[in-house]
Amino acid sequence: MLDEDNEMFVISEHEEGERLDKILANRLSEVGSRTYFQYLIDEGKVRLNGAPIKKRSKPKCGDEIEIEYVLTPELTLQPEDIPLNIIYEDESILVINKDSGMVVHPAAGHWSGTFVNALLFHCSKEMDSLQKVGASALRPGIVHRLDKDTSGLLLAAKTMQAQQRLVEMFSGRRVYKEYLAICVGNAGTGTIDAPIGRHPIKRKQMAVVEGGRSALTHYRGLAFDGKISLVSIDLATGRTHQIRVHMKHHGTPILGDALYGVASFNTKYGAERQMLHAYQLRFEHPITGQAMEFKADIPMDMRRQLKPLEGKYKL
Repeated sequence: MLDEDNEMFVISEHEEGERLDKILANRLSEVGSRTYFQYLIDEGKVRLNGAPIKKRSKPKCGDEIEIEYVLTPELTLQPEDIPLNIIYEDESILVINKDSGMVVHPAAGHWSGTFVNALLFHCSKEMDSLQKVGASALRPGIVHRLDKDTSGLLLAAKTMQAQQRLVEMFSGRRVYKEYLAICVGNAGTGTIDAPIGRHPIKRKQMAVVEGGRSALTHYRGLAFDGKISLVSIDLATGRTHQIRVHMKHHGTPILGDALYGVASFNTKYGAERQMLHAYQLRFEHPITGQAMEFKADIPMDMRRQLKPLEGKYKL
């Protein structure tokens, strides 16, 4: 789960011969300073072709660089009083309906204002215990994620026992996740089985690539008005940007998607974020074993886009 958030890129010809810390600072100036990247290198968080590297090293054209972003000693996660739309809560777990625009966990460029910051405030006692017993420093309680602009159901753990069991359940594909997406074109019904990895050139994108991690997406068209369709999507795996990448690969990208979508359609429909919503979660409670099922209403911005399809689908 954690590796999927790492930064990865390939050294270009014009970067060959430069010190690695300088390359990183130039390439990723929006993330941090040269001093920050020197810290990551010293901590072994930057790898050259899979191996740790020194900041004075000068990589060659074609070398693969991977970065794991972490907090510096000067930075700590702070509880923040951010409102949460809580669907369910008990002593072990929390389920919210996440608004689009909220980042799930802290990362470079988003050290505050995240779901984790809100979780630290809302569950101060439980989160303090989680951090003390060794949960991920950046992601206490996080067992899966949604992209910043994806809305819908998000499940979190409040205890170490619940977190460990939920992570195992997600890894073992024992959590049912259904998404609703508005796609450009008629998606139809079927399965996409195509490996996903980092885009070889565009560092912020994923892509269907040979040698990528296996990824399986089941999709079912619910309605089509001749231009856009409402699609139910069941994820069998949980790769970074999986739905967005697979639907683009299928030829029916998600409306509003700035990275993988069709700009002309996004503008025409006034879609300011990807029209993707985590609609349903179904799983056994990690402690009690009780069957749990939750649904989150389609948000207003998606409902506006679906007006031409009113009465043509049933959820």
